[in-house]
Amino acid sequence: MLKLALAIVTGLLGAALLHFIIILSLPYFSEKDAYTRVLAEGERHSFHRLPDIRDRAGLVQDDPLVELSVCAYDISQGPIRIYARGDVPFWSLGIYDAGSNEVFSINDRTASNGVLDVVLATPVQLTLLRKALPEPISEAILVETQQADGYMVLRTMVPQRSFNAAATEFLSQAVCAPFDWRPRQQF
Repeated sequence: MLKLALAIVTGLLGAALLHFIIILSLPYFSEKDAYTRVLAEGERHSFHRLPDIRDRAGLVQDDPLVELSVCAYDISQGPIRIYARGDVPFWSLGIYDAGSNEVFSINDRTASNGVLDVVLATPVQLTLLRKALPEPISEAILVETQQADGYMVLRTMVPQRSFNAAATEFLSQAVCAPFDWRPRQQF
């Protein structure tokens, strides 16, 4: 009976100590996520090239055959348009919410004419947008997300050094910006 009581007390003390350590370490780990890392790269609605620095968030440009850029977004005030075109052998786009859950992904093989043209919006914004469907986005892929904040990762393949210039141009000209789609009222 004494051994059982000692085992229970030891188990309870161990569990309490473990919970105490977890609670104290939460601030350290909660600031090391991919979304926070993307926000630290610069302003929202603009693509930023990632440096070759490994960090705890997991976002790193460590593949010598792939160049990538990231963009943080906030669609609470309106939809955003992601647009890029260029002569690169391969590109892909992954859109993630603030919790790093994938919302949407596309690559040049599944895009129309190999051009990246996506509009990201909330369900309400998308309903209004579909009613008006302005000409500039008539060919765009409309993507709905419940979360207003998140980030996206745009990757392009660089199989040889001769592709560096094309990859740099593709990533530097990529757009991740608010899209003003409401019709202007004329007086």
